[in-house]
Amino acid sequence: MQAIEITKPGGPEVLQLCDRPMPEPAHDQVVIKVAYAGVNRPDALQRAGLYNPPPNASNLPGLEAAGEVVAVGAGVTTPKVGDQVCALLPGGGYAEYVATSAAHCLPVPDGLTLKQAACLPETFFTVWSNVFMRGGLQAGERFLVHGGSSGIGTTAIQLAKAKGARVFTTAGSDEKCAACMALGAEMAINYRDVDFVEAVRAEGGADLILDMVGGPYMQRNLKTLADDGRLVQIAFLQGMKAELNMVQLMTRRLTMTGSTLRPQSDLAKARIADELRTHVWPLLAAGKVAPVMDQEFALVDAADAHARMESSAHIGKIVLKVG
Repeated sequence: MQAIEITKPGGPEVLQLCDRPMPEPAHDQVVIKVAYAGVNRPDALQRAGLYNPPPNASNLPGLEAAGEVVAVGAGVTTPKVGDQVCALLPGGGYAEYVATSAAHCLPVPDGLTLKQAACLPETFFTVWSNVFMRGGLQAGERFLVHGGSSGIGTTAIQLAKAKGARVFTTAGSDEKCAACMALGAEMAINYRDVDFVEAVRAEGGADLILDMVGGPYMQRNLKTLADDGRLVQIAFLQGMKAELNMVQLMTRRLTMTGSTLRPQSDLAKARIADELRTHVWPLLAAGKVAPVMDQEFALVDAADAHARMESSAHIGKIVLKVG
């Protein structure tokens, strides 16, 4: 099969087309003929040598894909050969075929294309597990998500709005802010012009913040939280270290937590998949939530897709057309 491999740690140019053996399904796994693969920030971190795949996972990039099941391993009863699915992957999505746990596959939601479905797993697993399972967002609460025009941000805005929260977000341009408002954000703050701390505090502060920035945002996030508020950290694009005022944490009863999806156990990911099937897939089928699409690239142009993502010019999800 054809695939995109990381020839050495570096920039987008190190992504090169190659030939690899077809994967075989292990116990409880399926093999998917990939139609489309999603492009995500962790792919770029892996390409740069900063995010190694877990043991026994493919060293090819790609954490989500959609396509047709073509083989099943022992112990698999669903999905079946011929089913169209989208799936969370431990790696290997930038290829014509990929193996993954059957429990991490979900049906393509009614009304969605394979291209759209390929954009669901990584972002929806991440947002649901962190905003709702870990962060406990409730209807009526004030929710702030940074980077609202990203794949994570556009997903978080829609899901939080659909669940009855008041949604605030930050973005880096007026165009991106307008896109966030169109998705259901009550307030979209251009962080280049407006202090998000003051803007959100004027509304009573955030009960929950989902942050991907880290670094200089850490202390500002604590100031933005309402008393008893929660901060969930899922990335650190501007640095993994920060100096925090622990007095705020203690006297205002704030909670800081975070997670990363890829290293979690197969069982933990299967539980998230079950929650998505129950709570989110009906919203997708009803058209109340939808993936926001930015741009499509051919598999051979994966380097251009990474350059697009790292430019931060995109709004929503970037995909590779594979099959």
